[in-house]
Amino acid sequence: MPKSDPHLLIQSAKGLCPQCGAQTLFAGPIRFAPNCPACGLDYAQFNVGDGPAAFLTMIVGGVILALALVLEFRVHPPLWLHLVLWTPLIIALVMGSLRVAKGALLILEYRNKARDGKIVPAETKP
Repeated sequence: MPKSDPHLLIQSAKGLCPQCGAQTLFAGPIRFAPNCPACGLDYAQFNVGDGPAAFLTMIVGGVILALALVLEFRVHPPLWLHLVLWTPLIIALVMGSLRVAKGALLILEYRNKARDGKIVPAETKP
């Protein structure tokens, strides 16, 4: 890890490698690269999963629903305006928050040296 580490959320939003700090974490908007070309860290060893997707979709959906209801009751815009306004906003918020959440989980797994758990058999008593 570089000595001047940025904040976790900034590091994950920028897609910085947790080992060397190069901007190589993502190969697409929310898809991880297979490894870091700068230092060789294998990103495939980390298990972020799809947990953030469902969680963030529900949070963003709740916020957008509240905003849409406020707009509807105060201004009464036509239906097409709701579609034009909220659809791109939902997509942008879900993808942006998903990038940050997935990046943060991978970085935290690296920092905490998290690995798959193993069941250890209990010692038998004589």
